[in-house]
Amino acid sequence: MPEQQPNSIHSADLTPQPGALAGSATVRAPGVCGELVQGMLGDSHFLVTCPVDFFARVRVDIREESSGVRGPAHCPKAAAAVTHTLAFLGKPQLGAEVSVSNPIPRGKGFGSSSADVAAAIAATGFALGVKLTPGQIGQVAIEIEPTDGIMFPGIALFDHREGLRSEQLGLPLPMEIVALDFGGEVDTLAFNREDRRLEWQAISGETSRALEMVREGLKLRDTGLVAKGATHSALAAQKVLFKPRLSEVLEFAESVGAVGINVAHSGTAIGVLLDATQRRGKSTYRMTQRTFPDAEAVHHLRLLGGGVQRV
Repeated sequence: MPEQQPNSIHSADLTPQPGALAGSATVRAPGVCGELVQGMLGDSHFLVTCPVDFFARVRVDIREESSGVRGPAHCPKAAAAVTHTLAFLGKPQLGAEVSVSNPIPRGKGFGSSSADVAAAIAATGFALGVKLTPGQIGQVAIEIEPTDGIMFPGIALFDHREGLRSEQLGLPLPMEIVALDFGGEVDTLAFNREDRRLEWQAISGETSRALEMVREGLKLRDTGLVAKGATHSALAAQKVLFKPRLSEVLEFAESVGAVGINVAHSGTAIGVLLDATQRRGKSTYRMTQRTFPDAEAVHHLRLLGGGVQRV
């Protein structure tokens, strides 16, 4: 089991609201280690998901004749997701209680909010006897904030700003990621509120090339080519959100025989990508801790396919 250093977050117990229980469901959704690629295709934003084995778990209890949706104060987007889903399903009159357990670090680019929101949307559907499609989950999630495409199975391309484009690119390759967090936070909503279109368009040639590498790498099952595309995108994105330690991490990755790096393009995380068939994840994780003792956290993660799961 890969090592992790989570900052566990659990909701406080909620006093049940009055009204009969109309349904209940618990869903888990994965976080991410940044993205494999992010950029623009024409006038549309896109990202390529990098789901990992960090999971958020959300329980939704639907109540009849209940007043509003209540959830933990530290996870307001999960409650908003339930409210939006009830409206989407034509049940705005219902109320709900939302409980969240999420060890994913927040404000770093690990997709904590995306996981909360996707799990809450899916759980609301299940509680009412509806299995929402990944596209429907994405459609509702976009109403709340720009969101990662972790609701789609496998590795996916998703327009995280408007939800106008989605594509499942393939199954994940055997890959481990040693993720570094050097501190600081990025507010996704604030970051995306700024008009960065010109900055993204200026590197669109580079990110389009990175996307084609990743697309072809997944098709050919070539870990090195996927990692090359991710590295290309990470370096190009320095012109959008500069990461002072990126070149240092890239040099380290090359020295330990990693296949590449990736980043949270709108976050702080930097990932060292490893071919899992070489079984060097644990030793690289320990070496990373020794090499970067000033890192706020180091996580040893595994690439996996996206998608929500009822539990």
